[in-house]
Amino acid sequence: MSEQRVFDWLTKWEYAHRGLHDTSLHGTRIENSRSAFAAAIGAGMGIECDVQLSRDKVAMVFHDWVLERLTDGSGFVAAHDAAELRQMRLIETGDRMESLEDLLAQIGERVPLLIEIKSMPDFTVEEACASVSNALAGYGGPVAVMSFDPRCGEWFAAHDPDRIRGLVCTDTLDHGWLSAWRTEGAIERATPDFLAVDIRDLPNKLASEWRDKNRPLLSWTISTEERRAKALENVDALIAEGEGLP
Repeated sequence: MSEQRVFDWLTKWEYAHRGLHDTSLHGTRIENSRSAFAAAIGAGMGIECDVQLSRDKVAMVFHDWVLERLTDGSGFVAAHDAAELRQMRLIETGDRMESLEDLLAQIGERVPLLIEIKSMPDFTVEEACASVSNALAGYGGPVAVMSFDPRCGEWFAAHDPDRIRGLVCTDTLDHGWLSAWRTEGAIERATPDFLAVDIRDLPNKLASEWRDKNRPLLSWTISTEERRAKALENVDALIAEGEGLP
């Protein structure tokens, strides 16, 4: 683990999961969209977003590996250059996919940002880390990077060590990183400043021990009133959407 570092902004905010979006795909604010991020800024909330690489290695703000659910495009995100992706309309809205640099310009250091770097165990995640790091160069607002992949934290510790970094954890979501945080040496490898743990897995011994050491503990996705009540008892900051919002 990293040496405990002082940063007081992380736990003083609540974060809009993928922006302050409509949880229905038929709403006016689609997840990870300019409109959803504008709504979060207007509500005085921090922002959580997802990032993955375009074919030409640009960090793009998007969650899914493929385009069909959320855009008028098709195929894998990574099969398209950034210029192509920027032309893709997010469904039923006037918004289009944006890069991380676009989002940083929109936020303008007004609210904090959590960037989840998408990865799979067989990916070369170092390219995504480098792209995110380059996009953040010169940005002065409160920002942290995080991932389910311990290699992301390891990369930032070696190449961008001042960047606040987190490890995203789940024992419930089977998506390639199920219980990866419990693997021997995973937390030590990731050197996280904070953990972001699946609310369905709380409380648990490892998370409680982390928090007992005065290390920040976040939780996702706070999407119901019941989950919100549980999170308020067990964590320091919430990543929320829908009925889990305040």
